Amino acid sequence: MLEKTPVTNDNASRARAQIRDLIRNGDVARDGKLPPERDLCARFDISRRAVRRALDSLEAEGLIWRHQGKGTFVGERPDPKGHLAAAIAPQTDPMTVMEARLAIEPELAALCARRATADDVARMRDLASRTSQAADRDAAELWDGSLHRYIARIADNAILHTAFSLINEVRGEQRWQTEREMARSPALRAEYDKQHASIIDAIHLRDEDLARQAMRAHLTELRMNLERVRKGGSE
Repeated sequence: MLEKTPVTNDNASRARAQIRDLIRNGDVARDGKLPPERDLCARFDISRRAVRRALDSLEAEGLIWRHQGKGTFVGERPDPKGHLAAAIAPQTDPMTVMEARLAIEPELAALCARRATADDVARMRDLASRTSQAADRDAAELWDGSLHRYIARIADNAILHTAFSLINEVRGEQRWQTEREMARSPALRAEYDKQHASIIDAIHLRDEDLARQAMRAHLTELRMNLERVRKGGSE
């Protein structure tokens, strides 16, 4: 008697939900790379077609991006400014980065309040929720970065977005990983979650001044916490 070939599930909605859970739980590589399609198929007992459809959907939502020959990654596609960031990075430290963020991101938040749609606001709330529910500091930083990148993209100002992207590339330097993690203790993360909610609420109200102030308050507190960490202080 011939042995029957196992039938894998061909439900793309199920595949999408399971891949989203994998992302939400932070079960990805440190650089945000998802497992290959064949591994996802085996892991969830789902067909290759369902996995590909699910990934197409998640990419359309902006939750993942693909790099031909390198794989699929969580978050927004990075801006191709790595060479310039690499040249600048040795001359910077976390405080220099925070100074630059404070100069750029409040204005991006204000422009976002002017231009965001209801769907954009819903997407921001989802990203903020993923940040707050992240299982560890690394995952929290991953989703936090996705939220700030999304705000910058919706602001729709090419010059400011280019400056933000460069700052974000430099900010990704692994040299400062420990300092960034220490500035994201559970208590501080809870406070940052509240600040994210305030920023999004202001954007939802289309209040440019309030969005600008909320983002500035958030980044100012983050800068203060980084200063404390660099001086060896405790929470």
